[in-house]
Amino acid sequence: MNAPLEGFTVVAIEQAVAAPLATRNLADLGARVIKVERTDGGDLARGYDHAVHGTGAHFVWLNRGKESLAVDLKSVQGRQIVRGLIDRADVFVQNLAPGAAERLGFGAGELRTANPQLVVVNMSGFGRGGPMQDRKSYDMLIQAESGLISITGTPDEPAKTGIPTADIATGMYCAQSVLAALLRRGRTGEGATIDVSMFDSTVEWMGHAMYTQMYTGAQPQRMGVSHSSIAPYDAYPTLDGQILIGVQNDRGWRTLVSDVLGVPELADDLRFATNVLRVQNRSECDAVVAARTSLFTTVDLDTKLASAGIPAAQVKQMDQVVAHPQLVERDRWRTVGTEHATAQALLPPATFADHEAPMGDVPALGQHTRALLMESGKDSDEADRMLSQGIAVQNSAFDADFAR
Repeated sequence: MNAPLEGFTVVAIEQAVAAPLATRNLADLGARVIKVERTDGGDLARGYDHAVHGTGAHFVWLNRGKESLAVDLKSVQGRQIVRGLIDRADVFVQNLAPGAAERLGFGAGELRTANPQLVVVNMSGFGRGGPMQDRKSYDMLIQAESGLISITGTPDEPAKTGIPTADIATGMYCAQSVLAALLRRGRTGEGATIDVSMFDSTVEWMGHAMYTQMYTGAQPQRMGVSHSSIAPYDAYPTLDGQILIGVQNDRGWRTLVSDVLGVPELADDLRFATNVLRVQNRSECDAVVAARTSLFTTVDLDTKLASAGIPAAQVKQMDQVVAHPQLVERDRWRTVGTEHATAQALLPPATFADHEAPMGDVPALGQHTRALLMESGKDSDEADRMLSQGIAVQNSAFDADFAR
């Protein structure tokens, strides 16, 4: 089977996390993605760290399967090159500062006048309009403004999530909107102009907490790994560590105390017989569970809980996740190229039965510049002149004749 998005071309002026995640998802589905980068270092994420053979971990994660065009968008020639590519593309994605795309000549109205079938996605921090449209919008700031930090952490201290949740939410909604727009275009022939904001995306993910606030008037409390509406639902001690247990119904409670923890008398204890009672008596419930879990090793208790059908998990460190048998035994790892060496990459979560994601290499800055200059209509001399003038940059480690 052909890749689902084979034959579609995406041009992206992007950096950091949200937009690159969106376009990498499209690349994983077979789209050709042309990534437009600055000539002076490219995407900021390239240099966040040097964790993967000298390249930033965020960049390797988010940019496989793309072509890198390094061009100066402050120059007329550079903008013309990019505009030519956009005019022949199916999708244009940008996460420049508000108003910057329009100033460069890449506004949705202008682009879609030339190419009515084009799907344009404008990504921003707080959306177009409103008092905060021009504010800086890093992931941490969006987590704060959206309320995510207010419900994350322990009762004593708030925390942001350990991954860039706001960026990831935005990237996923962006990719979803592109797919929907392309489906509609197939029926109507019309493109689309789409705005996706980090703030809106993250507030959407606040659903249950937001409804709790609106309809009870109560700010949801920070619960650590516990849960405001379910008990027992927390980390409990073992002989050699801890284990997470989550019991979401009364039948599960009876099974837990009778078949796993060996205290069947607690099944009908008037303090714990229903979830509502267990939540009301949370501290006592947690105490009796902890007293029994501490008699087992983590592995033994995990095995008993799994056999009994009780939801439970061990808290894995990242080295354990990399070697997780659920990934290894299902053959989820692949090898991709990077500028300096190969690296491991996970297959996308959505698995097609008759097609595997292409899992292309992570491009070096300007790896495909000369080929793309030629594709845009420049002859060899013109391309070389742009490169010599610094309007565009070709990575010298890659032979342009073999660049896609």
